[in-house]
Amino acid sequence: MNTDSQAPVPGGVPYGTARSSADGAAHTVGFELTFPHPLESVWAAVATPAGLRGWLAAADRFEPGPGGAVTLRWRDGAPDGGPAPAPGRITAWSRRRLAEYTVDARGSFGFTLRGALDDDRTRVRFRNDFTGDAEHLLDALADWHQHFELLSEELYGRPVDWAAWTPERFAELRAQYAARV
Repeated sequence: MNTDSQAPVPGGVPYGTARSSADGAAHTVGFELTFPHPLESVWAAVATPAGLRGWLAAADRFEPGPGGAVTLRWRDGAPDGGPAPAPGRITAWSRRRLAEYTVDARGSFGFTLRGALDDDRTRVRFRNDFTGDAEHLLDALADWHQHFELLSEELYGRPVDWAAWTPERFAELRAQYAARV
């Protein structure tokens, strides 16, 4: 499966892209995002336990820096995450620029940030490498897309109410990505 469009969908997050190996077992999902927020704010959201907790996962363990241990517990009802902890490692780290994690059930995923400390815009390049079937790829695209919508809300000071989270938006996004193949 290959998707290349970066057109935004409702919610303001552009569609992600996907590339699969010839045998369909290995996948790379990517997103190119721009947030009207300073670099420090976006870095804090993607590379600190408090920031991750607001839009992605609780960091039960978080040792910043290359090789640091990390255990993430996804907060939503995504089919592969649930509340089970996902142990792993921080596989790349460059303060304010790069945070990459490799965790069970999610593969390797990372955030590369671009922006100046005196600028109010931050560009984020996201990449997730993992193995699985075509259904897992659709789940990953929809799941990351929804989490980036939540990240945008978090950056605006509107944190998600996890108790009120429902799977409807995930299902809607998954159907949109399925229609794009």
